[in-house]
Amino acid sequence: MPALQVPPGVEGFLSLVELPDDAWRSRWDRIVAPDGLKERLLNFVLFSLRHRARLDPVGLPVHGLVVLSGPPGTGKTTLAGGLADRAARELGGSGLLFVEIDAHAFPSQLLGESQRAVARLFERTLPDLAARGRPTIVLLDEVEALAVSRAGASLDTNPVDVHRATDAVLAGIDHMARACPNVTFIATTNHEAGVDVAFLSRADAIERMGLPSAAAIEQILRDSISEVAKADGFDARALSALAKACADASLDARQVRKLVLRAITSRRELADDPSHLRVEDVAAALRQGR
Repeated sequence: MPALQVPPGVEGFLSLVELPDDAWRSRWDRIVAPDGLKERLLNFVLFSLRHRARLDPVGLPVHGLVVLSGPPGTGKTTLAGGLADRAARELGGSGLLFVEIDAHAFPSQLLGESQRAVARLFERTLPDLAARGRPTIVLLDEVEALAVSRAGASLDTNPVDVHRATDAVLAGIDHMARACPNVTFIATTNHEAGVDVAFLSRADAIERMGLPSAAAIEQILRDSISEVAKADGFDARALSALAKACADASLDARQVRKLVLRAITSRRELADDPSHLRVEDVAAALRQGR
């Protein structure tokens, strides 16, 4: 399904797509996450989109905001898109809108301009999108650039503007929670300490994704190798040993998948015919990279 056209003059939108889309299935199915994480995320999004409109904000305060926190390369952004696609399939009906916000589009050298731009996003742009009536998921990627920790704001920045912009984000999240129950936010951060505590306090759930365990890396290796070769035919002990070596090297999930690519491109015969890739080739690539 092609991406929808972002309306002209809309600030901060990276993309706007309608889901479900078969091309997005792997963003959910092939991301290896800690046990129970995917189920909790999906349950929350479905509950938020289906029931938030009828909840009393004091009796059961739901902001429609989940935060995915963890180091780079752990799959947070990819999983957010996969979550939106999976939720769209569960909801059925007229299709879900998924919009990705560029958090880096708002900082400005002009005093107060960041605040005004953020306010426009939450008070006009996103409510206009929500008015279409469709379930909508908004991704705030690298939210530490948008909801900057006011307590930790550097003196090298303009602290007044940092406070104003973060205040605008908080007011916007509160406004959307009240006025747009068909919108749920997914925020990701590589640096949770850099996110304002008041933003984190509004989150209905904070899920932390650390570096993958050896068991998770074994799944990732098998999945990536299966793209080009028959991973089921590999020696289980060799694969397990390689996964442990990757975990000992503190590789993130992206680095593990890139390791398979490095093994393929390390020899011309594998680049020409990657179906001959073996666990030993990937292990050699890991040793050479150290």
